[in-house]
Amino acid sequence: MIMQADQADRVDKECALELEAHPYRIQQIRRIVSAQLRYWRLDPLIDAASLGISELLANVHRHAKPDKHCSVRLSHSADCLTVAVADKDPRLPKLAPMEPMGTAGRGLAMVEAVSDSWGTDLLPEDEGKIVWFVLRAPVPRPKLVPLRTAVAFEPPRERAAVAASAASAVPVA
Repeated sequence: MIMQADQADRVDKECALELEAHPYRIQQIRRIVSAQLRYWRLDPLIDAASLGISELLANVHRHAKPDKHCSVRLSHSADCLTVAVADKDPRLPKLAPMEPMGTAGRGLAMVEAVSDSWGTDLLPEDEGKIVWFVLRAPVPRPKLVPLRTAVAFEPPRERAAVAASAASAVPVA
């Protein structure tokens, strides 16, 4: 994804991978992405990110020409995770209507369904394209510490017992 300067300044963490988009490599990338998201403590995003990255890499495997070489970039800012796949094929993917009995053509629809936004960017000088999607990062919740319950003040029992026995004592003559 081509980021403007103000967006680039907000990126806290980034991870980039280069690969050939073959089926056995897609499984490896899923595992790497899952491990990276666990490391960044973004466990709630693992399923959606894994599904999205699998679909984008499968599209590179099926459609990209002249080769299957691509790069994957994960960018995490305070409020979102951006997953981007770049390849050398300048043809942009299109979200096609799904055929009820069709066995293909659902990849981008699934990416659209699991992400907060997605899109494509052409690279300069016909160098290819980038297909990306954004997942909103979960807001960290502060740990709740149980409050101690207030206890009504009671005088120490020893003092109360001594005071009671002194009051009831009969003076000796």
